[in-house]
Amino acid sequence: MTTLPFGDPVAIKRQSLGLFAATMNRQTALNKMAGSFPKQSDAESKLRMQTSADYPLVRCKDLSRMSGDQITYDFISPVNGIPFVGGEYAEGRGVKMKLTNDSAKIDQIRFPINAGDTMSQQRTVHTLRSIARSQGLGWMSRFNDQMAFIHMAGARGSHMNAEWAVPLASHSKFAKLVVNSIKAPTLNRHYLAAGNYVEQMNASGNDVGIATTDVFNFSLIDHMSAILNESAMPIAPVKFEGDSMADDEPLRVWFVSELQYNSLLQSTNFRTFQAQALTRANAAKKSDLFRGNVGIWRNFLIVKMPKPIRFYADDAINWCASKTSETETTTDLVPAGFSTTYAVDRSLIVGAQALIEVLGKAKNGSQPVFVSEKMLDHDDKEEVLVGIINGFTKPRFKVDFGDDGEQYTDHGVVAVDTAVKL
Repeated sequence: MTTLPFGDPVAIKRQSLGLFAATMNRQTALNKMAGSFPKQSDAESKLRMQTSADYPLVRCKDLSRMSGDQITYDFISPVNGIPFVGGEYAEGRGVKMKLTNDSAKIDQIRFPINAGDTMSQQRTVHTLRSIARSQGLGWMSRFNDQMAFIHMAGARGSHMNAEWAVPLASHSKFAKLVVNSIKAPTLNRHYLAAGNYVEQMNASGNDVGIATTDVFNFSLIDHMSAILNESAMPIAPVKFEGDSMADDEPLRVWFVSELQYNSLLQSTNFRTFQAQALTRANAAKKSDLFRGNVGIWRNFLIVKMPKPIRFYADDAINWCASKTSETETTTDLVPAGFSTTYAVDRSLIVGAQALIEVLGKAKNGSQPVFVSEKMLDHDDKEEVLVGIINGFTKPRFKVDFGDDGEQYTDHGVVAVDTAVKL
């Protein structure tokens, strides 16, 4: 058996490739939302690859780009028009497909881990080097998961505990860490719970228009389903590989917090809610997204998000007060009456192409994810560093709604804010 020394270039390359594969294959909420990259025999033979546009998360990997660059990605608009009848002349009059290119910035995110010194290794039977790599993979998975949901939600929220890898928005490095700007939901994609119904985001007297009784419930889901089904240009359903019912019973994914999910538990509908997910999972060849505590109601696959996007009493909730502007109102707050016993959690309905993750190439490797190992202090101390070259962005376009005019529109995600009991 050959043992490669600490920091060996061959070992680093193997570890970087392995870390990228492990990062992409881990059963995180982020990976469950994305399809696989196109298969290829040689990663360098095709520099730019993009995963399926039918999934909520579209990944674009451009191995010609490095930290500080921008990467373009493709956005596919649905076609529409009036068909021809009988012998009407149709040749040369086809509806043009609209393929839009947009771009997003990428940057380098690095996380070093102290793997101990000579005496630290002497005191334990564990291999600190491998433990440090495992810790790095775990941190990177949490960081990317959380960053993805922050971009889709258009907010970081104020919830904080030891499991958060992304700091609060008030942190001095937050703007650099998010790489691309965090965009509050467009007005036509932002709703508040209102009893058993939802209403468009609103505020009065610098208080957001929500009460402690406006919790997540099945009647609210019914109303949201009706609104989406009747609306012009709703978010597109998702299609997961192997789901044989995707065309007949299209789904959208509704990510909710633990407390929002908990509010459904006491309902008599809960068993039906779970049973429908089990039936669909079998039809979808038990796709990863159907695993765990999930349910289906009114063609929403309801899934718990890893960490809540939560606003406490007197926290500001940024929102767009006009459909024709991206300007964010930043002065409206969660009502003080929520006190320390209630909060507002943001749930997210996601369809196809809700989020773009762009991936570049590490400086000394052939993949977006990289590992570095270094001996310090005259080879007494070991340090392991994991990193990634990437960036997230929420696709947004100015869409013509006919008589309602052009509106700024988040392409694939709807935010629904509800009250939760703490």
